Amino acid sequence: MIDLVILLIGLLILRVFLFLVLERLNVNFLKLHGSNLPDSVQGIMDAPTFAKSVEYTEAKSKFSSVSTIYDGLILALIITLGILPYFYSLLSDVLGYGFFGQSLVFIVTLFLLGLPSLPFTWWETFKLEERFGFNKSTLKLWITDQIKGLALGLIIGVPVLMALMWIVTQMGAYWWLWAFVFLWLFQVVMIVLYPMFILPLFNKLEPLEAGELKDRLLALGDRCGFESQTILVMDGSKRSGHSNAFFTGFGRFRRIVLYDTLIEQMEVKELEAVLAHEIGHYKCGHIPQRLFFSAFSTFLMFAFLGWLMQTAWIFESLGFSEELTSPFVPAFLIVSLFSGLFTFWLSPFDSLWSRKHEYEADDFAKNAMNEPDSLKNALRKLYKENLSNLLPHPLYSAFYYSHPTLVERESALMKDGA
Repeated sequence: MIDLVILLIGLLILRVFLFLVLERLNVNFLKLHGSNLPDSVQGIMDAPTFAKSVEYTEAKSKFSSVSTIYDGLILALIITLGILPYFYSLLSDVLGYGFFGQSLVFIVTLFLLGLPSLPFTWWETFKLEERFGFNKSTLKLWITDQIKGLALGLIIGVPVLMALMWIVTQMGAYWWLWAFVFLWLFQVVMIVLYPMFILPLFNKLEPLEAGELKDRLLALGDRCGFESQTILVMDGSKRSGHSNAFFTGFGRFRRIVLYDTLIEQMEVKELEAVLAHEIGHYKCGHIPQRLFFSAFSTFLMFAFLGWLMQTAWIFESLGFSEELTSPFVPAFLIVSLFSGLFTFWLSPFDSLWSRKHEYEADDFAKNAMNEPDSLKNALRKLYKENLSNLLPHPLYSAFYYSHPTLVERESALMKDGA
C-alpha cells in the first residue's frame, strides 16, 4: 500500500523545487538579455521604465520564492503532524456533527489553516506593490476586504455545504452525480449573480459616462454582434494602479467592465481594440468551452470524493479517527488542501489552452478594427504601465503564462502582411 504521507511530501518537495528553478531561470534570463534588448522589444519602454520593470520582476520573484517555501513548510507540518484531523476533531466537538455544524467546521478549518499566510498577503500589498507605486489600498480597506471575504464564505458556503451533505445522505451510492449537478448549476448561477451582487461589495461599478468613448464602444459591440445595454467602469484605482478589462456573466446578464485606470491610460481607439479582444473571447466560444471544462473538472472532483469516502486507509494515514461520523467534510478538506500537489503538474496544459484563446481573441480584435496597430499599441501600454516582464524565460512562460508574451502577440498580430 502507498505511504500517503511520503507521497504527499514527495510531491510537495518536487513542486517547490520546480517552482524555485523556474523562478531563478526567469530572473537570470531577464538579466542576461536585459542589457542588450532584442529588436522585438525596442521602444516599448524607455530605459528608466525598463530598469524598473526588471527590478519589479526580480522583487516579485524573490517574494514568490520565499512565500512558496513558507507555504510548503506549513503544508508539510499539516501533513506530518496531523494538524488537519486535529482541527477537524476539535471544531466538530464544539460546533457539532450536524449539517450546519459540519459546514462551519469546513470553512473555519480552512480559515484557520490559511492564517499563517496572511502576513505574506499584507506584505505583498503594502510592501511589494507599495514600493513600485501600485498599491492604492489602505490598511482599513484591506482588513475590511478580509472580513467581507470570510463573511461571504460563511453566508454562501454554509448553505451550499449543507445541501451537499444532504445529497450525500439521501441520494444513495451515486450521490456524487447529484452533487456534481447541484454544484455545477450553482457555479453557473454565481457567474450571473457575481457582477450584480458580490463584485459591488468590493468595488464601485458605474455606467460609462455619455460621450464619444461610450458611443464608439457600443457601436463596436453592435458591429461585432455583441449587444450590451451598458458598459461599466470599476474603481480599480481604489486598490491598485494596475489596469485591466473584462466581461462577466453570459446571455443578457453579461457585463463589460473597464478599470478606471485603463480609461486614463489609453486613447479611444486603443480602448476599442481592448474591448474587441474581450468580445472576441465571447464570439470565439471561449466562455462555453471554459464552462464545459469547469463541469468536467467538477465531475472528476466528485467522482474522486465518492471513491475517497470509501477508502478508509487514506483517512487513517492522515490521522483521522477510524470512526468518522460522516467522511464527507474530512474528504472535502483533504481535496481542498492537497489537490494542488497534483493539479500543479497540469498547469502547462491549462496555460497552453489559455494562450490559444488569447491568440484567437487578438485575431478577432484585429479583424474587428480592420488593423492590428490599435491593439498592438494598447498591449504595449498595458505592459509599460504594469511593469510587465518583456523577456520571460520560454520555459517559465510556457508553464505559467495564461497569455502569450508581448513579442509573441505582436508577431501574430502583424502576420498576413498587416
